[in-house]
Amino acid sequence: MKKILIIVCLSVSIFACKNEKKDKKFDSENYEKVKETLADKEKNNPVRFLTVSNKDHKNIIGQTVVKGTITNSATVCTYKDVELRLSFYSKTATKLDEVVETIYETVAPGKTVKFKTKYFAPKGTDSVAIKVMKAAGDAPGTK
Repeated sequence: MKKILIIVCLSVSIFACKNEKKDKKFDSENYEKVKETLADKEKNNPVRFLTVSNKDHKNIIGQTVVKGTITNSATVCTYKDVELRLSFYSKTATKLDEVVETIYETVAPGKTVKFKTKYFAPKGTDSVAIKVMKAAGDAPGTK
């Protein structure tokens, strides 16, 4: 009985471990579909793929000078006319004012663009926070 059980187990394991090599060819049709959906995703969600960093200081006439960079982490989509929201905060983290600024530049995939803007910020401004609001996306192969 034990011998039959061992033989059955061995035969099942041998047939179960059948090692068939299938030719895996590059599926260009499926690749194009995935690429298109990636392009659509990037085009419709610029806020997910654009990051902004900034530094600010006051100039000699009292304006707040904001220098920053916009970085595009998308792989296919190019963005342009990036709309930023600048929020001016006091030392106690109270929002004093808010301004919308559009940067009329083109940011290619994986690239960074510098920008500089000046404002007469409200009295008591200690820092400026910037957030990407929207941008026009253009991806090859999308309409």
